[in-house]
Parts: sequence; C-alpha cells; structure tokens
Amino acid sequence: MSDREDFLVGEFPFVPKQERALIKRNALLESGHTLFISRGYEQTTAKEIAAHAGVATGTFYRYFSDKRQLLMSLLEDKLDKLLPPEPSWLSGDPQSLLASLLVAHNKRLNELGLHRVLPELALKDSELAEILGAARRKIHARILSSLKQASEKGLTWRDLDLDTVSWAIMVLVENSQEKEARTGKLADYQEISKVICRMVFPPEVLSHLRNIADSNGLKC
Repeated sequence: MSDREDFLVGEFPFVPKQERALIKRNALLESGHTLFISRGYEQTTAKEIAAHAGVATGTFYRYFSDKRQLLMSLLEDKLDKLLPPEPSWLSGDPQSLLASLLVAHNKRLNELGLHRVLPELALKDSELAEILGAARRKIHARILSSLKQASEKGLTWRDLDLDTVSWAIMVLVENSQEKEARTGKLADYQEISKVICRMVFPPEVLSHLRNIADSNGLKC
C-alpha cells in the first residue's frame, strides 16, 4: 500500500489479533461491501452495517472510525484493479488481445463491485479524488507509451494525436461499465476493441498483425 493510500485509510481505533475479533472485523467488512453495492455509499450507515453483520453499533466503532474508513479498507491495494487495463499492441492480434483484456477487467470489476461506489464518494472526498486522478494519469501514461512504441514502428495512423487517443481509449473502456449499469445489457467488448483498434491502426496494418498472430499461434 502506498503512503497516499495509507493516508486515506487512516489509523484504526483498534487492530484485532485474536481470531474471534478478526472474525467480527471481517464480518463488518463483508457487510459494508454488500450494503455499499446494494444501497450506495451515502444511503448506508454504520448502524446498518453493524446490524447486517450481526453485531452492535459500538462494535463497528471499535474497529472503524467511520464508514469511510471501512470502505477505504475494502479498497486497500485494489485501486489499480478498478482502472482500465493497458493494451498490448505488439505481441499478437491487437483486437483479440484487447478484447480479452477488457473481458478480464470487467470480470474483476464485477467481482469487487466497488467501482459503482467510487464516483459517488469521489465527488465529496477530495483526497480520494486526488488518488484516483493520479492513478488514471499513470494508466494514461502507460497507454500513451505503448502507442508511441507502435507509432515508432510505423503501425499507427500517421496523423494521430497519441495523447488524445490514449484518453479516448480510457473513456471508451470506463463508459462501457456505466452503459452496462444503465441498460442492463452486457457490453460487447469485441466491438469496443474493434472501435479502439480502428482508431489506432490502418486496416492493412491490422490485417498484417492478425496474419502474423495466426501464423505464430498468438491470436489471443
């Protein structure tokens, strides 16, 4: 955990060591996880988290100073998993590889579930917003770096503004989750990958990269 993430979590009122106390703390974490996802952060109270976990409200405050600290504990070391994956452009068929990455990313998000809570909290939590912003800039820099490598090899459109394209890729990926939540329909990551790759590569380059991937058994 980075120093900034440690700052977000803060100092716990009490850190349990005995098994019985650890079980209670874990029950509160699981309860908070369930209620934050089902009700939203603002609509969930510490009292409700405690009741759902089958413990007294006082027990909640024995382990956590407030519901924010509990949420940050759930997010500890997981912020990077909530952000868009870094595409690989040079090690196979870009479209198939990117689609596979997006499917795996979507699976991770749904398993964790907390990506639905972050936008709500970040609007009111400047420290969290700063951490998320820094993490997004880091992912953007990595995507931009990989695009530059592809561009240096003459694979991308010549007139691309790579910085803008890098941000566009992030927006497309991030909005796919929001679209799923609003429509109830699963995102088509093959189509999203197709749009992104057509934005980056001329058709003849994509075809060439696919042929190389097929001949080397690197389709996905």
